[in-house]
Amino acid sequence: MPHRQVYFFGGGQADGRAEMKNLLGGKGANLAQMTNLGVPVPAGFTISTKVCTHYMESGGAFPEALEGEVGAAIAKVEQAMGTKFGDAENPLLFSVRSGARVSMPGMMDTVLNIGLNEKTVAGLVAETRDERFVYDSYRRLIQMYAEVVMGLDIDEFHALLDARKKEKGVYHDLGLDADDLKELVRQFKSKVRELSGKSFPDDPHDQLWGAIRAVFQSWNIPRAVSYRRLNDIADDWGTAVNVQAMVFGNMGEGSATGVAFTRDPATGERVFYGEYLPNAQGEDVVSGVRTPHPINIAQKNEGDDESLEEAMPKIYGELEAIREKLERHYTDTQDIEFTIQGGKLWMLQTRTGKRTAEAAVRIAVEMEHEGLIDRKTAVLRVEPDQIEQLLHKRLDPAATYELLAKGLPASPGAAVGRVVFTAEDAVSWAEDADKTKHRTILVREETSPEDIDGMNAAQGFLTARGGMTSHAAVVARGMGKCCIAGAGDLKIDYRARAFSVGKRTVKEGDWLTLNGSTGEVILGQIGTVDPEMSGNFATLMEWADEFRQLGVRTNADNPEDSARARSFGAEGIGLCRTEHMFFGEERIRHIRGMIMATDEKERRAALEKLLPFQREDFEGILDAMKGLPVTIRLLDPPLHEFVPHSDKEVEELAKELGKDPQAMKERAANLRESNPMLGHRGCRLGVTYPEVYEMQARAIFEAACRLTKRGVNVKPEVMIPLVGEPKELSILRELVERVAKEVITSEKVAVDVRIGTMIEIPRAALVAEEIAEHADFFSFGTNDLTQMTYGYSRDDAGVFLKDYIKKGVLRKDPFQSLDQRGVGQLVKMAVEKGRLAKPDIHLGICGEHGGDPESINFCHHAGLDYVSCSPYRVPVARLAAAHAVLKARMKAFH
Repeated sequence: MPHRQVYFFGGGQADGRAEMKNLLGGKGANLAQMTNLGVPVPAGFTISTKVCTHYMESGGAFPEALEGEVGAAIAKVEQAMGTKFGDAENPLLFSVRSGARVSMPGMMDTVLNIGLNEKTVAGLVAETRDERFVYDSYRRLIQMYAEVVMGLDIDEFHALLDARKKEKGVYHDLGLDADDLKELVRQFKSKVRELSGKSFPDDPHDQLWGAIRAVFQSWNIPRAVSYRRLNDIADDWGTAVNVQAMVFGNMGEGSATGVAFTRDPATGERVFYGEYLPNAQGEDVVSGVRTPHPINIAQKNEGDDESLEEAMPKIYGELEAIREKLERHYTDTQDIEFTIQGGKLWMLQTRTGKRTAEAAVRIAVEMEHEGLIDRKTAVLRVEPDQIEQLLHKRLDPAATYELLAKGLPASPGAAVGRVVFTAEDAVSWAEDADKTKHRTILVREETSPEDIDGMNAAQGFLTARGGMTSHAAVVARGMGKCCIAGAGDLKIDYRARAFSVGKRTVKEGDWLTLNGSTGEVILGQIGTVDPEMSGNFATLMEWADEFRQLGVRTNADNPEDSARARSFGAEGIGLCRTEHMFFGEERIRHIRGMIMATDEKERRAALEKLLPFQREDFEGILDAMKGLPVTIRLLDPPLHEFVPHSDKEVEELAKELGKDPQAMKERAANLRESNPMLGHRGCRLGVTYPEVYEMQARAIFEAACRLTKRGVNVKPEVMIPLVGEPKELSILRELVERVAKEVITSEKVAVDVRIGTMIEIPRAALVAEEIAEHADFFSFGTNDLTQMTYGYSRDDAGVFLKDYIKKGVLRKDPFQSLDQRGVGQLVKMAVEKGRLAKPDIHLGICGEHGGDPESINFCHHAGLDYVSCSPYRVPVARLAAAHAVLKARMKAFH
């Protein structure tokens, strides 16, 4: 353990600072920094993440010196706050909260009001003269402590609270008086004894150490583990524990609590944005149990309650000034929590605010324009994966629809799915074999951190309670999903698996559409439209292009996808799969005729019928990508994929071809392979049936010549798939060059002929220097390369990959993010060997990894020239390529 384990903050001085997030967690580091900045922060101390690591590794034991350091820190807090922990007359109370190095909102545990017992309650009543406030705080402590520290069923305590409110005929907790709350304290304590066999701890120090232990243990509760998995957060980081003097937003008139953002986290607009609740504690705002009030007049809508700006204008002015100070200091949007106790403002937290993709882009660009950050920082502020959220379809503004209800537009975008009412159903429906069930809308009174897996599985969330800073809203913005919160007209019946709005009832499985940008809840499915790149988004992409070194191409098989990718900034096509062009009704007949042919003459006759289709396809794609390279992969999959399977299809084909149906069935049976992915496919087809590749090469160069005659600049590149032996490429290069020469000579135009291969077999990487002698370029087909290196079938590996990731065998799915230690080494080897044999060889990647930011970073460092990905991932790749350059520079600088 390090010499210091506990870091004090308070009274304008702190042991820590903002840069110490790895040790103090984000919350602890920022509390220290705010203290150093002169912001009013209740005194407290942070127990470091190193203690958490020690606690986990030792099986739940604290370091020997920790108790003494905590005791010394408590004494400092007592001095700073003018109160004493456990004192009957002037008691100091603590909150105990988690704090990882990155924000994990609501995923770990918190306990408030530590230090209350019969003696300190009496002292606090005498001091505040507010019996209701004190007993409200006491019942909250017992309720939270019972759940978080003692592991008791929280529903048992909610039932007691609800029963009391029902008996009094009130809806909100605020309707209960001091006597009601005293009785609830008695009932809560009795329930603790009933459920645990133990009394609720009266000793404040026992309460404190129990809470500290529980917060450390909450690092490994299921919701926290799920959140780390979803957000790629390391399991060994651990959490810090922040012990801070309590200040009370529930101390009657002149007290309140709230959450705010220095800019709008949904749109990025430079407005102070937040919510507050009078006479409440912080958990009431973020949990969604009460719908809060707007923080300022600008946010108010018709029917909203009084804003903080109206209710407490002086306090609001102080908060506005702190907002400006924190944003200028951190040069980023801040998510702040505050409490007002008896007319005094206290800041409880600041952290980098979670935001939507739209907001992230706007904030980055506008902060650069404001001079707060430079362009490099602006580019790094937006995560590449966020960008894809802006490229998905949006609701068609011209569509007509039935408006069911309206709530708060907590996270923008559109979501269309079937209604489910539990997180578990959202997960199970997403995994159901019935594809129509995959898209769901999770409908809840309010979400809780335990719903994290269901929220990840659902398309969007709809809650009846909660506000713009509730758990559902914050998580939705972090996930980039649509959310509507506080739709108060919804009456949810979990038992009936239905909700109603007025006389209309919506049942589980019914279709619902959410417009997260307007807060509209719409019955049924609404059409969508394609997005456009413009404004701040286009500006950010231009800045990214200034820094990146990797080229970015797309994988596209038709003119429509090609044009879309080009509008997103693609610099060519890195993979055009020709087999996708054979599945039209008329085309499939001719390809099947070629496959069923018994000799070369029949095959050539069938291929002659396919030639015009192929030529037309290539002409359309080359025209859409005029001036840019188009890499066309010759036929790759095994022939059995095109063969008719049912007897009826075989008989129809036999009749059309004038052949015996039985002979056709035998031919189809002979084409079946035990392991087709390793069978007669790719270049092996070209070697055994050269007429197939001849037809495709002819179609490519005839299309190129036609366009050239029309003045279109074309750059076709012919890619031979599945090469593992240099001689395969040598034979097929000669074939393509011969056909190209024939066409070019006949058409009397000049077209550049570039021929390369995919490196997708491990052997190809091992002999890359020999293969390079016959190639103008290599394109790494990392889908197959991963499959063959691991020995995993990518079609079947889903059965066990989830368990492998869950149990730590694999960190990520290797088909989604490149395995850099294994497959990556083969890529590096092929790059080095290829360039050694041919220094000017062009190198790219065209597997699914070409759109994965982590894999793109690897490609940059491995020395590739370009990546190629699906059209909608093109902007992601452009930004990720810029990040790779900028992060490398930062690492070298430091």
